Amino acid sequence: MATMTTPASVLSATLSLADVHDHLGGIPLHRIRANPPPGFAKVQDVTAIHDKERRLYELVDGVLVEKTMGFYESRLVMLVGHFLEDYLETNDLGIVLGEAGTLQISPDQVRIPDVCFIGWDHFPNRELPPEPIPNLWPDLAVEVLSESNTVAEMDRKLREYFAAGTSVVWFIDPETRSARVYSAPDQLLAITEDEALDGGDLLLDFSLPLRELFARAGQRRQ
Repeated sequence: MATMTTPASVLSATLSLADVHDHLGGIPLHRIRANPPPGFAKVQDVTAIHDKERRLYELVDGVLVEKTMGFYESRLVMLVGHFLEDYLETNDLGIVLGEAGTLQISPDQVRIPDVCFIGWDHFPNRELPPEPIPNLWPDLAVEVLSESNTVAEMDRKLREYFAAGTSVVWFIDPETRSARVYSAPDQLLAITEDEALDGGDLLLDFSLPLRELFARAGQRRQ
């Protein structure tokens, strides 16, 4: 399992907060936690802050980046999880995690996909790990895009998923009611509202028409 990250020790030597902001893809500053100082955060900080404050953070090269999600995006996440779970009822291939499913995908990186599928081959004897942040990567990672996500941030996350071992990534865009299906960081298939997401070789015969997904989600007031 390869990694494509900058070691936290390198980022901790950065002199400018502007450099940190740029390194994280230009995300809104309010999502970057100042304590612990950028470059010095550890995996255990993710757990400690969640236990104390009930806030979710990803760990990116020693920096805690808050995971935020809007009302409508959360609605879409729940529905994608529902459709995947419904598929797994008759195709016992693994498990689905929701928007708080925290995974340590490499030594310096903790990511929280909005939805993810993890196959049973990750779990000896089908026993789930006891750790709050297990060393796992998703076979399928799903991200529902929101206003606080930047292109650079999502491109970085995409590269990290595939470097960790992920097979398929879906980016769902509520604004355009479309999606992008990635089989590699540079291999994508654009899906319109008139088309469907499918699981490819990973989830055979799974199909989720985008029009059905957005119809079930409900109309968002403009």
